[in-house]
Amino acid sequence: MPSEDYSRWPPCFAVFSVKGRQTETNSRAQKKTMKTTTKKNQKSELKSRSERVGTEKNTENRPEIDFALRRANRSLDTEKLLVLLRSEAPRFFELAEVVGKWVWIQFTEKQPSIITRNLAEFGFHWNNARQTWQHPCGLYRERATYDPRKKYGSYFVADAKPT
Repeated sequence: MPSEDYSRWPPCFAVFSVKGRQTETNSRAQKKTMKTTTKKNQKSELKSRSERVGTEKNTENRPEIDFALRRANRSLDTEKLLVLLRSEAPRFFELAEVVGKWVWIQFTEKQPSIITRNLAEFGFHWNNARQTWQHPCGLYRERATYDPRKKYGSYFVADAKPT
């Protein structure tokens, strides 16, 4: 009769062998901490969190967003937003797609920071899942698990007949 050696069969259970568990426990017990010493007059290379914030993404060249204007524009309904886009940003108006009562603007490439600032000030937010800028037009909803274009319908404003 063959011996029952469970360390080889089935292969997925081999990681739970007693031998491996003992090694893992021993390695934790033997872990050493690193000692750090600094000279009194030597400046530390590490910066405090407040000094590091924003340095990774080069925020110095990023234009500031007028959040009061953003809040005001975010509550506009669909028609008022479209009138604003037509008069203030005709290029955005040409790209605007009305989905239900929301307005979406989608680009094929990443836009410069001045464009994203303008969209933010008009009240748009970036939807990473759909890769589009969206404006709720005063109608805030939970995230949809379906395609809103199919449920509510959509049209491009520039293609619609003027009334």
